[in-house]
Amino acid sequence: MIILKIDNVVKRFHKKTAVDGISFEIDKGSVFGLLGPNGAGKTTLIRIITSIFNADEGTIFFNGEKLNEFHPHEIGYMPEERGLYKKMKVGEQLLYLTQLKGLSYKDAKISIVNWMKKFEMKDWWNKKIEELSKGMQQKVQFISTVAHDPKLIILDEPFTGLDPVNTELIRNEILRLRENGATIIFSTHRMEQVEEICEDIVLINEGKVILEGKVEKIKEDFKEHKYKVEFYNSVEESQLEGLDIVSFTGRELIFKSPEETESNDLLKFFIDKNINIKSFAEVLPSLNDIFIKLVTE
Repeated sequence: MIILKIDNVVKRFHKKTAVDGISFEIDKGSVFGLLGPNGAGKTTLIRIITSIFNADEGTIFFNGEKLNEFHPHEIGYMPEERGLYKKMKVGEQLLYLTQLKGLSYKDAKISIVNWMKKFEMKDWWNKKIEELSKGMQQKVQFISTVAHDPKLIILDEPFTGLDPVNTELIRNEILRLRENGATIIFSTHRMEQVEEICEDIVLINEGKVILEGKVEKIKEDFKEHKYKVEFYNSVEESQLEGLDIVSFTGRELIFKSPEETESNDLLKFFIDKNINIKSFAEVLPSLNDIFIKLVTE
């Protein structure tokens, strides 16, 4: 089932077209990567989805309905720039923000207390935001995004300022929210994080979609038929004559093969030369490599 459909959306600012005919769909209950370089139009598109901006052209459908004034209550948005009031206390700020999303005072407090216990933050209720580290502020902002139990959660660089322990904590909560039915839009420049948690992505550049699809399928489509081989013993380069060598260190080799060559035929090359192989694997490009290639081109 589709939770969000972007249909030929356009947004202009004076003579600049920030979003230029973008279309894509997001499946319900998925973690979806919204990617692109700085200035690509990602933030503008997110602000249209959250009704901060109106589109100049095109339509957005949320759960099968045209986006309307009631839908923002079903969306949680965590911007890259922290939007917290530094002089306010943590508890009162979270209560205020959660009630803005439609929860009663009682329900908001129950949800916030549960999240603060989960994040071991229950003693922070009366602390001011300015007294917290950047990482702790990020955890408060995450709670403000999800406490009203939104159907669609938009996270823009959610791991900024977090140490490895808290990064793993937030990552696990994102996956748990997905398992409980929420849909996550994940926007970041950290491609390794996208590969870890996203099933589908869209890549935007200069206001246009230049790539979309499932992460594994995209990596398959962009592979260059490279293979990495590790040897138990050092090998002479003369033994590898006939291979298209990319790099070689004696005990590790990366080479390219003709497109239609079977893996068994490649392995036979080494077996026939009595070369003992420790490992043999195809090298797929990373999302980071694909990102750089497409944006640069």
